[in-house]
Amino acid sequence: MQFDWHYTASLLVNSDFWKAVGTVVELSVETWLAGIALGFLLALARQSRNGALSRAAAAYIWFFRSLPLLVLLIFVYNLPQVFPNTSILLSNPYAAGLIALVLSEAAYIAEIHRGGLMAVAKGQHEASKALGIGYTGTQRLIVIPQALRVALPTLANEYITIVKLTSLVSVISLSEILLVGQQLYTQNFLVMETMLAVAFYYVLIVTVFSYLLKRLERHLDVSQRKPRVVPDSKANPPVSPPPQRQGEYALQVLGARKHYGELEVLKGIDLDIRFGEVVSIIGPSGSGKTTLIRTMNGLEALDRGHVELCGAPFLRGHQEHGGSLSNRLHLEGIVQVGMVFQGFNLFPHKTVLDNVMLAPCHHGHGSNAELEALGLSLLAKVGLRDHAGKYPHQLSGGQQQRVAIARALAMRPRVMLFDEPTSALDPELVGDVLKVIEDLAREGMTMVIVTHEMKFAFQVSDRVVFMERGQIVQAGAPRDLLDNRSERMGRFLKDVQLA
Repeated sequence: MQFDWHYTASLLVNSDFWKAVGTVVELSVETWLAGIALGFLLALARQSRNGALSRAAAAYIWFFRSLPLLVLLIFVYNLPQVFPNTSILLSNPYAAGLIALVLSEAAYIAEIHRGGLMAVAKGQHEASKALGIGYTGTQRLIVIPQALRVALPTLANEYITIVKLTSLVSVISLSEILLVGQQLYTQNFLVMETMLAVAFYYVLIVTVFSYLLKRLERHLDVSQRKPRVVPDSKANPPVSPPPQRQGEYALQVLGARKHYGELEVLKGIDLDIRFGEVVSIIGPSGSGKTTLIRTMNGLEALDRGHVELCGAPFLRGHQEHGGSLSNRLHLEGIVQVGMVFQGFNLFPHKTVLDNVMLAPCHHGHGSNAELEALGLSLLAKVGLRDHAGKYPHQLSGGQQQRVAIARALAMRPRVMLFDEPTSALDPELVGDVLKVIEDLAREGMTMVIVTHEMKFAFQVSDRVVFMERGQIVQAGAPRDLLDNRSERMGRFLKDVQLA
């Protein structure tokens, strides 16, 4: 039997086929977008600390991934036979097909999203929390944009799968590409010619959308973006009255205890930080320094003990009477405690200026123009005004750490915490970061610094605290500490040149 090429060519301009192409495009795009939205909710629920919510999401994913789509389509379309009220919606084959496809695809897309969410570093969540941004704001501003960028190639592939799955809706009499082809070849028996045309239309849809999705992927790829020039702002930074001092201490740690399993990392720490004081915490690795500074702003929860901020309750151990203080109280206080991390934890999908402006904008601390002026002034303060339009990956480690300092200062904190701010830097980059911290010390900023830079700690600090095995072994003014060092502290400092 001779292949009828003329007939096949005529099908490429067939109006019924092109209407079916429109139906497939509309159905696949709506399924994909709705599946992405529902899949994100399922992925977030799957990772929730709420056990019931996590189990419910896992059950949904298990069930709909196990159920064949063809069975689901027939079930949804015939549901009005059991529940007549659903006929208003489900008697329409397009609506029934869309609902069945979304229910099924959301289960698969949820796992794609979960992979994207797990790829977002823990430090991103901690940096957001340290800026006083709640769960919803963290997901919207920081986590979801990064997770989407990671998941996009797989999501694009899933869209192609959806396009091909739309052929199954022919079982509920929706006039899509395959059904139109079947109707034609049952009339003229030109099966191969007709199916070649069907294949052409599917390949066309996949090719066009693959191109568009590749364009979207390149647009979202931060590594491909070029730095932009940020002009000087004509607005003035927002003016806020100088904070009133409350109580004797800016920060006070009382009886802090912390366990990791059977290991007690903090053993009843008491530490008072006066306003304008610079306190450096030193000690061997594993002594509890980082754990202590992370409990000062709640990034690590206390088992027992309290933290007071400017004379007011801020944090309480969960084993204390009454349990932990409310999350609302914690978020209200944490904006007054700036945090600079060892690993920078800048938001990679935002420019340097946007990193600095993000938290003040989120908290409504001024107009966009005022906060841009504030951001530029802080970047100038740390010597990075000319880098405002760059992305974090376009900066050196020392520059990234200085941006992190500017980001913390943008919230106008009462206290600044530095967790080994130079340990991740190459030696030649350390000096620039330490100079910024020294400048803050001269300006009277209250600071707590965990550091291995001994010479710096003893030069810049009003008080040095030496820790070992979860306890404060010795503390005092730098000169007094050096003149009256304990035997253990002497061994720790024996190879350190402080002169």
